[in-house]
Amino acid sequence: MQATPTPTPPGGQADPGFKLPEEKNAPDAALPQTTPETAGGPVEVVPGPLPPAVTDTSTRDLSIGAAVFVVLLVVYFFVRNAYVHHLVVRRVAPSTAGSAGWLLFVGLAFLSAAAVLAIINASRYLTWGVTAPLVIVGAVALVAALFIGRR
Repeated sequence: MQATPTPTPPGGQADPGFKLPEEKNAPDAALPQTTPETAGGPVEVVPGPLPPAVTDTSTRDLSIGAAVFVVLLVVYFFVRNAYVHHLVVRRVAPSTAGSAGWLLFVGLAFLSAAAVLAIINASRYLTWGVTAPLVIVGAVALVAALFIGRR
């Protein structure tokens, strides 16, 4: 079999297969504009810093934070027992020493809760509404433990 030659168009040149569209100088009214009408207007600037974006905390971070907090509570329980024993050796009444020990435990627990929450997600939990009550209660409990233990 012989290959048949392809016919050439009457102009003498072969068709390239596609043609580029011819450019128009006037834009079509039906097509959208590429720049908005307000592009040349003034830019409005909002004064002041923007609040940080609140990010979502993953369950992995929360579970690690909870495990660290539970470990700290176990350590603080042994610290409480040692503090109570120390006060009883110093001739403080056992009931007073026990109260001072529990106040020490509560104070350390509240302060570590504030620290763990701040480490887990600072943009969400490091606010006045969350951190301030935890720190205030923890500090008051520690000061009360020291004053009760001095009797």
